[in-house]
Amino acid sequence: MDVLVTGGCGFLGTNMTKALLERGDNVRVLDNLSRSGTERNLDYLESEFGSMPLEILREDIRDADAVERAVAGCDAVIHLAAQVAVTTSVEQPRDDFDINATGTLNVLEGARRCERKPAVLFSSTNKVYGGMEDVVVEEGERRYSYGELPHGISEQHPLDFHSPYGCSKGAADQYVRDYARIYGLKTVVFRTSCLYGPHQFGNEDQGWVAHFVISAVKGEQLNIYGDGKQVRDVLYVDDAISAYTAALEQLDEASGEVFNLGGGPESSVSLLEFMDSLEKIIGKPVEREFADWRPGDQRIYLSDVRKLERELGWQRKMGVEDGVRALLGWVTSNDYFQPASSTRS
Repeated sequence: MDVLVTGGCGFLGTNMTKALLERGDNVRVLDNLSRSGTERNLDYLESEFGSMPLEILREDIRDADAVERAVAGCDAVIHLAAQVAVTTSVEQPRDDFDINATGTLNVLEGARRCERKPAVLFSSTNKVYGGMEDVVVEEGERRYSYGELPHGISEQHPLDFHSPYGCSKGAADQYVRDYARIYGLKTVVFRTSCLYGPHQFGNEDQGWVAHFVISAVKGEQLNIYGDGKQVRDVLYVDDAISAYTAALEQLDEASGEVFNLGGGPESSVSLLEFMDSLEKIIGKPVEREFADWRPGDQRIYLSDVRKLERELGWQRKMGVEDGVRALLGWVTSNDYFQPASSTRS
């Protein structure tokens, strides 16, 4: 297939581009390289796959004409370009909307106007479900849990856009779904939980698993917002990519559908539990300090992924400890993450 990956030098985009090239697709990447780490990911892609059918477009998702040119001639668009931090959206709501909502509309319009009518696969977020105040949450010694939802939150749960980020991604989520209904485009929405893995330059605002690992390797203090009992289902990046490729291979079945994409209850961890495990893996304590809760933070979110398993045959393969060890291996082998106190002769 001829595939456009927007945000193709980001964390998920880099791994997606690698996987598509390795399976024999022709890949075009659109990225404005504004996020920290994207230049390094670009260097990686060009050095490892420069001889393969890979085209890099240094363009912005907010430029409708550039997006339409990028979409032209493609069979599918994997739309990953986004503003990804709730905190940034609170500080800069207009930029957040322009990137996430208008940028997604640019992709959809580019696909609609394209002669080949490419499929559009979109990375949405669990934040479209909002604070989920109607869900019974129980507090334990080390984690929160759902009182009545053993499988997690399903796609049928009411939407409740909370925070500018939730609003912009939620608007995009519904636009992508509606373009299948109104215009007949083959579109798929993945409401994604916490992904992690190599090529993730995580920070305090986004990509928390990588941020924790990187901070631990560098010997830096972690700031924990809230009590540390908040729970997420985490998913290794290769397992996320397998969901996208399953949808590409079953477009007739997947078109117009929304799928939760996460590790599910079996791959859930609280921040306190994760830090305990990380200390065990790296063999040293992780310094941390607690601060107030941040706006829009969910005490618990677990994806009910049974629809994805049932309709596309998807299965999670990587366990949390093995996945963290794989991420740790990438971090420790990367000079960029050397501890600040280290010296070189």
